[in-house]
Amino acid sequence: MASLQSNRRKRRSKAEINVVPYIDVMLVLLVIFMVTAPFVNPSVVELPSVGRASPQQQATPLEVIIHADGSTGIRLREPGNKERPADVAAIIAEARRVQADRPDTPVVISGDKNVRYDTVVQVMGGLQRAEVKRVALNVLPKP
Repeated sequence: MASLQSNRRKRRSKAEINVVPYIDVMLVLLVIFMVTAPFVNPSVVELPSVGRASPQQQATPLEVIIHADGSTGIRLREPGNKERPADVAAIIAEARRVQADRPDTPVVISGDKNVRYDTVVQVMGGLQRAEVKRVALNVLPKP
């Protein structure tokens, strides 16, 4: 009898959880996600082709030119118009004047690639404060 009582005392319940099956399931899920991730492309946007798009009348843009030395100029992109030097205040005044006559006129900022970012931000901030609605950056496509 003494031996039975000593066996009962030695047997105690274990308070452990076997996590190996959970790790196996997580590794299988990880492999499934790694295999399927390249096939999921949520950022695809279907743009209309030229044939299906409705034709729009393009307004002649007002071009703000920022040179590498930080000097700025402005011109209306029409044949015969030349660039004339202007500071940020003159650019904003010209944009307001042009938009008062034709509200759909866009303003395009053409900046040299070596120009300081601060100059571009000042021009864009001034145009935003002047409530110019259509502002874009002019870029060259890579060949």
